[in-house]
Amino acid sequence: MFTGIVETVGKVAELKKSGSNLDFRVESPISNELQVDQSISHNGVCLTVTELGIGSHWVTAIDETLQKSNLGKLAENEMVNLERCMKADSRFDGHIVQGHVDTTAVIKNITEQGGSWVFQCETAKEGLIVEKGSVCVNGTSLTCFDINENMFSVAIIPYTFEHTNFNQLKPTDIVNIEFDIIGKYIHQILNKRK
Repeated sequence: MFTGIVETVGKVAELKKSGSNLDFRVESPISNELQVDQSISHNGVCLTVTELGIGSHWVTAIDETLQKSNLGKLAENEMVNLERCMKADSRFDGHIVQGHVDTTAVIKNITEQGGSWVFQCETAKEGLIVEKGSVCVNGTSLTCFDINENMFSVAIIPYTFEHTNFNQLKPTDIVNIEFDIIGKYIHQILNKRK
């Protein structure tokens, strides 16, 4: 489980196709602190560390993950947001994030507003986002606003902009979306009652 508080960014240093899977070698400031078998979020996708190198680590994404996230579109030298799984004795600073991406969204517009940035996103799934509710975008816990059907906006403060890959995103880019788990359970319960 994660919180959506990005620890650092890592650079995709190498990509290797292995059947329908894709192996990633990621260079990051926290790679030397990782262990094989540890879960780590890459742009919001929970992946298992399979191998360690000096200042880098390997993870594998299966075909379903590549189809449902933006990981299959990553190229070498691109940056990914990284977060290690939450410790039981840590502060819970974001919201409950499982690392199970629900869908992707297209960035429609980016507007700078006096030092912060508003990212307008469009997703194929509607009804799972509520005004002032939580959403995880590329592994980052954010608050939704200006919701209209399958469109929503999130505001990025300067610290988040500087310390995540949001500073490299542009309109038409694809981002990973994980809807709030509580909202998903409520949605499923209500649908079963219909």
